[in-house]
Amino acid sequence: MSKIKLTDSLTFPSDLKVSRSLFVVSAVALLASFAGYFIDSQQFFFSYLSSFVFVASLTLASLFYVMLQHVTRSVYSVVFRRIPEVISANMLWIAILFIPVLFGLHSLYEWTHADAVAQSEALQWKSTWLSPTFFIIRNIIYFTIWTFLGVRLYRNSVKMDETGDWGLQTLLRRTSGPGLFLFALTVPFAAFDWVMSLDPHWYSTIFGVYFFAMSFQAFFPLLILVSLYLRKRGILTQTIMEKHISDMGLLTFAFTIFYAYIAFSQYLLIYYANVPEEVVWFQAHFSGSWVDLAWLILFGRFFVPFFGLLGTTPKKNMTYLKYMSIWLLFMHFVELYWIIMPTLHKSGLDIHWLDITTLVGLICLILGIFFYRFSKQSMVAKNDPLLVDSLNKH
Repeated sequence: MSKIKLTDSLTFPSDLKVSRSLFVVSAVALLASFAGYFIDSQQFFFSYLSSFVFVASLTLASLFYVMLQHVTRSVYSVVFRRIPEVISANMLWIAILFIPVLFGLHSLYEWTHADAVAQSEALQWKSTWLSPTFFIIRNIIYFTIWTFLGVRLYRNSVKMDETGDWGLQTLLRRTSGPGLFLFALTVPFAAFDWVMSLDPHWYSTIFGVYFFAMSFQAFFPLLILVSLYLRKRGILTQTIMEKHISDMGLLTFAFTIFYAYIAFSQYLLIYYANVPEEVVWFQAHFSGSWVDLAWLILFGRFFVPFFGLLGTTPKKNMTYLKYMSIWLLFMHFVELYWIIMPTLHKSGLDIHWLDITTLVGLICLILGIFFYRFSKQSMVAKNDPLLVDSLNKH
């Protein structure tokens, strides 16, 4: 096989101050959100939780993707693997951003109210698990595991850039194998804790998989948008090529089907069984104007990308992929919003300005941190032994 040399600069342009701009926007939005806390604290915590789960879900999906690539020794992803590596390495910041949620436990979760627990036999039965102390302990464990995995994988990948020690590949695989098991164990429990326990009377054994499916479907649009942004700025144009991005579109299409299968499976099983403890959640989310949002999610998150990405032509059009990716990330937030907000606004959709400021603030903060770290090291795993094959592939 002939070798291909990297012709791109692997150093992020020093004159591109994207992090600074993102931090400024984030600071303004988060300060406005903080002011909103004093106006309506309960709305603030629900808006913040929706935005937090959005950025956390994408970070977790990035961590899963990195581990999966190491375990499978993927060739295709080597040229752009540094992007999800950097995203997942920022897990410590996600842990820090979780702190406001802890301050809002009493505003968010019914099971923190002693009077509500006393009046409900179901909550009394769940009180050992659904207690503030155990909730905090569990989340410390989750974030410790995720931060360890994200940082360890990123640092050893960078170390391979610096030393050229291909033996680090074995270390990366040995970390990723058990890491995938720990990921599969912790993420469903985190989804139960953060989102499902908003309605502590409801239960669904498939909710953790549902949360993962929606997060992983949204990961590929994020990867597409970052890759297209880099190419627009003249960065890695001969390394992350259009064929790589086209294949990301193919994966978006594939996981749209997977997401739809899991989401429909959860609904169908609950609908068919018709158990009161299960259907009560869907009754709340299909009441008032929330049902309109449910229809939007059905068409916007499945039918639009399914038919919109069907065939090869749409996946080769970079402009089309950009707008489809923006739409899918928007729909990811819409679905999380639809899952979380009926707990607060039971009668129907009620968009608040805090929903926007918290979302903008957290997105810009995480993107600012991403680009800051991304600019400090090689933008490609340049000494990975599979890099040449990854370039030759396209």
